[in-house]
Amino acid sequence: MSFESRFSEEEIFLLSSTPVQIGTVMAFAEGSGLGTVKEMLANSKAYINGLKEYPNNEIITGVLPNVADGVKESMSNAKEVRQQAIERLKQNNITSSEGLRSLLLEDSKQVAAILAVKATPDESREYKEWSMSIAENVAKAAKEGGFLGFGGTRVSEGEIEAFAQIADALGTSSNLS
Repeated sequence: MSFESRFSEEEIFLLSSTPVQIGTVMAFAEGSGLGTVKEMLANSKAYINGLKEYPNNEIITGVLPNVADGVKESMSNAKEVRQQAIERLKQNNITSSEGLRSLLLEDSKQVAAILAVKATPDESREYKEWSMSIAENVAKAAKEGGFLGFGGTRVSEGEIEAFAQIADALGTSSNLS
């Protein structure tokens, strides 16, 4: 059974958008000024890294852009998912980082439920590992509370809290240190 036949369009959207949303929530968990740019770059890199880390996971490879299908088609699909996510934020009147976090936590619970029913145990575990690795990479991408890269802490209290909430919503026990 193919990826597209295993999941509905709505489920595929949630499986595709939730990891990026996790990175975004982590980037805005604590105001880090210029560090937020580093965190958003880390988000993109960690998201795409799922192909290398989990090449046999049909869910991860199914939601990530497939360059083998052609760069134009991959870019088009990625833009479509992004546009869908933006529209969804507008429909839900999400205008703050707190609102985005709340939506993400609900989405993460839905993703965990989808995985419990439609994924193999290995697919589910790897998807959650990948999602939490995105959160961790973003949290560790820039220091918080410093000035021009001096001082501050590698991971802030706000990031630790967001990380724990996301892990709980996904039903995994990942820790951020």
